[in-house]
Amino acid sequence: MSVDTAPLRTSRGPVPRAERTLAPDLARGAMLLIIALANVAGVVFAGEPGLDATPEGIDRGLNFLLFELVHARGYPVFAVMFGYGLVQLARRQDAAGATHRQVRSVLLRRNLWLVAFGFAHAALLYYGDFLGAYGIVGIVMTLLLLRRGETFHRVVLVLWALASVEILILGAIVTSGIAGSSGTAPLPAGHVDSLAASGYLASILDHLGEWPTHTMTVVPFIVIAWLGMWAARRRVLEELARHRTMLTWTAALGLGVAIAGGLPAALVSAGWLDVDKPTASLILMLHGASGMFAGPGYVAVFGLIALRVTRPGPVVSALAALGQRSLSGYLFQSVAWLLLLAPFTLALGQRLGNPTVSGLLIAAAVWLVTVLIAVRLDKRGQAGPAEIVLRRLTYGPRT
Repeated sequence: MSVDTAPLRTSRGPVPRAERTLAPDLARGAMLLIIALANVAGVVFAGEPGLDATPEGIDRGLNFLLFELVHARGYPVFAVMFGYGLVQLARRQDAAGATHRQVRSVLLRRNLWLVAFGFAHAALLYYGDFLGAYGIVGIVMTLLLLRRGETFHRVVLVLWALASVEILILGAIVTSGIAGSSGTAPLPAGHVDSLAASGYLASILDHLGEWPTHTMTVVPFIVIAWLGMWAARRRVLEELARHRTMLTWTAALGLGVAIAGGLPAALVSAGWLDVDKPTASLILMLHGASGMFAGPGYVAVFGLIALRVTRPGPVVSALAALGQRSLSGYLFQSVAWLLLLAPFTLALGQRLGNPTVSGLLIAAAVWLVTVLIAVRLDKRGQAGPAEIVLRRLTYGPRT
């Protein structure tokens, strides 16, 4: 693999606001709330997935909703949009007359910097980084998938069909296990040392050990990103009216599979279903496998919403503004978790009473702050700070 060390002066830099498509920005802005809710639960309970293993009262319902709609259901949206965006970036350069080599260099450089961003993010702020994995996946997709023909890209549809069969089989096994189960085991949750560290330096040392393993476990979402690439080749989110039927079926089936596959885990996490330990492990496996279908499902929902929007109102415009600055919004959240929730800082999740409720309220408040900041930046015509840095590293100082 070779990439020029200096930014190439390609004929086009970042996408101007007037040329942006509403649906991707709307999806990113709204789904950052889901990311916040999922991550804050992990931070508060120092585990993955984050949950109160012995819920009472309102916590039962909150656990249920987290496992149905949030846990393992947010990152697939960004994986779909990552693959979609990679094709858009390449198409924009192609249209401006850049050579295939120039396009590849721009994409490789951008993704190499994402890996660097991911390492810094994980080391300094939060072990559960996805930026590094995005960068690795982006490099692989640029080198192996981007210039492939139509027939080759249909392979991803076969992979998703096989995943559907796998979920059906796993669902049948889980159903059988539930029927014959007599235990009271909780869902398995891994302890995350960095989230329980007693000091900032100790957390950094833990991060350095946790990040590589976490990154390698999420790199397989290339299958999800590849579906986004397939959709981008058909301009699904640019030509919403032409793809209305596809979007409707994708929303119904994608979210239907995610919700049905997440139901056993949601019931166990709420304390409304008792199972033995082996069945609990299978239930969590089904929850994670079905979660990937929430990616295209949620994206399709926001596509249908964008289709109905003729003139974006203040709410849609605000969400889109955050979506245009999603990298900054994502990093802002990690800074907030460190300052507000870490055991060696304010530890508000434990000090404000109910950890689940306080954590989720903090997550929603932090997300709302990022929305308001994004709106303010949008009115000034300014990109987010992280986007500015990444663009300059990718395209050069003139952008």
